[in-house]
Amino acid sequence: MNIALIAHNAKKELMVQFCIAYSGILSQHNLCATGVTGKLIGDATGLRVLRYLSGAQGGDQQIAARIACNEIDLLIFLRDPIGMKQDEPDEANLIRLCDVHSIPVATNIATAEALIHALEKGDLDWRDIVNPKHNT
Repeated sequence: MNIALIAHNAKKELMVQFCIAYSGILSQHNLCATGVTGKLIGDATGLRVLRYLSGAQGGDQQIAARIACNEIDLLIFLRDPIGMKQDEPDEANLIRLCDVHSIPVATNIATAEALIHALEKGDLDWRDIVNPKHNT
């Protein structure tokens, strides 16, 4: 599966800890992330992460484009709903695109863990049922 990872500044360390904890599962999938988040994850875990621009430079929009083209299967976007800064990625467009394309999305650590456990058990292979020609 193609998994996109995004984290607001206040949640970057939490994202890194999440990726460390679940690196065994994540290593079996294609990962992409916004620039700084991807670098932090890669440095801490050794996971291969395709890095886009930083969120402030449009990395979230690059990921949004991949969602719109059905190239992302799962989005984990750890957001800071209280202290979001103006230059951080805006989740509204990303979540709307995930809804349009039926992409599972987690915006907090509890949902991220639920999705990663479902992924591990094979419960997120719904696209193969809906579209057998879907390539992950």
